[in-house]
Amino acid sequence: MSGHSKWATIKRKKGKLDAQRGRVFTKLIKEITVAAREGGGDQEANPRLRTAVATAKAANMPADNIKRAIKKGTGELPGTTYEEAHYEGYGPGGVAVLVKVLTDNKNRTVAEIRHIFTKNGGSLGEAGCVGWMFDKKGYITIELEKAQEESLMEQAIEAGAIDFSSANGIYEIYTEFAEFDRVRAALESRKIELASAEISQVPQSTIKLEGKHAEQMIRLFESLEEHEDVQQVYANFDIDEKIMEQLTEQQ
Repeated sequence: MSGHSKWATIKRKKGKLDAQRGRVFTKLIKEITVAAREGGGDQEANPRLRTAVATAKAANMPADNIKRAIKKGTGELPGTTYEEAHYEGYGPGGVAVLVKVLTDNKNRTVAEIRHIFTKNGGSLGEAGCVGWMFDKKGYITIELEKAQEESLMEQAIEAGAIDFSSANGIYEIYTEFAEFDRVRAALESRKIELASAEISQVPQSTIKLEGKHAEQMIRLFESLEEHEDVQQVYANFDIDEKIMEQLTEQQ
């Protein structure tokens, strides 16, 4: 389990996702709006929008919020224009970090992201410095009580999943980028409730962190996630689950 997914799972166990639901919805609305602006409001013809809406539904976003976000993107309703940017850098211990943002002021955002890296023992790098260490994959999670493991694994693999595992109260399903929609749709057609469904950046290898580096990495990761313009953060750290839970409680 990568640092990104392990972190998300532990936050879910601690209830932090519920506490941050307003922020989560804001990020999802931004993604839906930009997806609709760039590819149109028809989900069938716009894969990015289809994925964004699926992610929003998995987060229990109200349907009216989704519709309004799409209309803002297509220009049917007024709304802020956001630009997409990706930043790459290094965390404590040489961890590779990818940051995806949607912002209405790139100069302000990059300065703030750089400050967060520096403050927490990292450094912002040049474009392409760590991106090659990650592969774009589909990532789906399902709570253990929502499905029977053997049956779910069979259905996921049959639909085209490339990896299946269970840990920390959830099933994790990975797909090739091109197969994400098909696997997600196949599971939903069987009335399986998804906890999350997104396109993720999966590290090819991980770096084990302990002690001060582990503590700094958790602070860096959480500080980036809390920034209002940051949509997603990916990193190739690996921290022991018990240590991560202790550090998460301290944040």
